[in-house]
Amino acid sequence: MPRRQSFDTRVPTVLVRLDRNPFHHGTLGAARSLGRAGIPVHAVIESSTSPVARSRYLRSARTGPATTSSAALTELLVRIAEEIGHAGHAIEDPASDGASHPVLVLPLDDISALALARRRAELAPRFLLPEQTEDQLLRVADKAALARTCAALGLPHPRTELPTGADEAAAMAWSLGLPVVAKWSRPWLLPAGRGLRSTSIVGSLAEVRELYDRTPEAGSRLLLQELLPAGRDLDWFFHGYVDSAGRCATGATGRKERSWPDGAGLTAVGRWAANPAVDRAARELLDALGYRGVCDLDFRLDRSTGAYHLLDFNPRPGAQFRLFADSEGLDVVRAAHLDLTGRPVPPHSPAYGRRFVVENYAALSLVASPRPRCAAEPGAARPGRTEFAWYAADDPVPALAMGLAWLSHLLRKAVGAVSRRLRSGRARHRATLPGPARTTPDQLTQR
Repeated sequence: MPRRQSFDTRVPTVLVRLDRNPFHHGTLGAARSLGRAGIPVHAVIESSTSPVARSRYLRSARTGPATTSSAALTELLVRIAEEIGHAGHAIEDPASDGASHPVLVLPLDDISALALARRRAELAPRFLLPEQTEDQLLRVADKAALARTCAALGLPHPRTELPTGADEAAAMAWSLGLPVVAKWSRPWLLPAGRGLRSTSIVGSLAEVRELYDRTPEAGSRLLLQELLPAGRDLDWFFHGYVDSAGRCATGATGRKERSWPDGAGLTAVGRWAANPAVDRAARELLDALGYRGVCDLDFRLDRSTGAYHLLDFNPRPGAQFRLFADSEGLDVVRAAHLDLTGRPVPPHSPAYGRRFVVENYAALSLVASPRPRCAAEPGAARPGRTEFAWYAADDPVPALAMGLAWLSHLLRKAVGAVSRRLRSGRARHRATLPGPARTTPDQLTQR
């Protein structure tokens, strides 16, 4: 264990992710980061057979509640804490006082963070959580509220419109200039399996109208944003942890080198790089909000103005947070455990040039766009400066499990695409067939 980080390993951590995504690499990163420090790690995820559940650093994996309600999650966490406590007492040192220890809870998606903030008063002091309220988190997690927050604070943000009808949505999209970015203000409410994405780039007015008409099933308002041009070295992010005293000792900026979907999606390849402008903007925003806990902010540079626009604010660890693990292994997840258990958080030591690669999404990005989006950096390819999201020499099984699940996932999508194409072809063929010939009484032959 690193000497300068003094963890209270008596305090276990429960990772919580209600989003049912078996390919969420951030969950695996959190399990490894804390597990390598000797901290017992448990998880609430989509399935006990998920690739993440194969990690040697995960003590147990529970399936999340059937609903995403905060009440159901609270009941599950209480049961998990009781089970952990009983297991701990079974192996406890007879000389100890037998006192039970609290459990740290770390949300890994927006809906989990909001649910836990809603129940924080009820969960404390048995569960350790940052001092956050649901209203504080909604101010940044809700995309429409984030636009208002940026406007109030004078922080650059893409021009945003909130239509109230399909025709108004089309008019606003035309005013913003096609293509536009379409976002659902509360993406955690989107129903699964309906083909609705949290963010999409829309290129026609017909698509805008069609998307707006799906508002009732989306569960939240549709907002339209000006699309800032993509390009080399334009996409940046900031990850940080703000401790209970309001200090952000563990904060760093990184550059997105590859993404999926290409040019507008999650980080497939990222690099730790200094960006004073992004760092300053992020820290000033956190101070203005009085924010506490882990955060993940996305920025894009507008070359026409030279301003970095805030695109997203996630009130929890970003999936690529392990990019910012320093030479001693300190990252935002470890910082949270240290702070919430009353231990000092040591200064972060920058490791500029370090890379983080998400194998499955990086491969898709490379196929879609072989040309690199960022200029190469001197010394960036030195051994030991790249961490993979899934493969780790000390924990290889999750990578194998993910690979098999990923191949199955791609095969299902391919079969589905072929099936839809065949159905569409048959429908077009039927539409072009000549109909039965009509006869008139004069054409009938008496027999």
